[in-house]
Amino acid sequence: MAAPCRVWLSLLALVGLLPCGQAQAQAQPFSADLVMSRQGDAAAPAGRLFVLDGKVRIETPELADGFFLIDGAKPVAYFVRPAMRIYMDARQSSRLTGLFVPVDPDDPCRQWQAMARLAGTADQEDWRCERASEETVGGRRTIAYRAFSGAREQFTGWIDPVRRFPVQIKTEDGATLSMQNIRDEPVPAQSLEVPPGSRKFDPQSLIERIKQSDVWVAP
Repeated sequence: MAAPCRVWLSLLALVGLLPCGQAQAQAQPFSADLVMSRQGDAAAPAGRLFVLDGKVRIETPELADGFFLIDGAKPVAYFVRPAMRIYMDARQSSRLTGLFVPVDPDDPCRQWQAMARLAGTADQEDWRCERASEETVGGRRTIAYRAFSGAREQFTGWIDPVRRFPVQIKTEDGATLSMQNIRDEPVPAQSLEVPPGSRKFDPQSLIERIKQSDVWVAP
């Protein structure tokens, strides 16, 4: 076979393999139920989450008229109310948005701290994570980390190194948040985006407008 033909066949074979390689590099999309428990109490539903390509959608029973969207790469965290066609910064409306985010299994504190700063709950101290143990949680191998801000322990997180995602969090107040019924299944990409036509609602802007009106009473 002539050399040019061999070159073209090699290129065609490489092109044919590229989609397969790219698919293997992408994280497996999944969904799960969230439950919360305290020592001695039965677990109670805390919501559902859906994960695709580093983005997370969290639905909670307390805020049933909307859902949270998290993109840790940017990072951003929004609360979306589709019926009203508005979305807003999540801030401190749910601690779930700062905990259940994609992380580096070797350095989870970097992402946890970024989300805490986004919510306005992080102090000036750099966070650090201490690797505590390897444990099986829900039938999955996990790496347990204790997260600290300065001398203060924030929480303990159990990370699934394959999904690069926490499957369980125990907070300093004794609450344990866990993922259950994890399902490897397709997650529609549009469900992890702000719906088209939505406008961003800024509570601070509304407060400033009210201050200029006759109804505002200074403290």
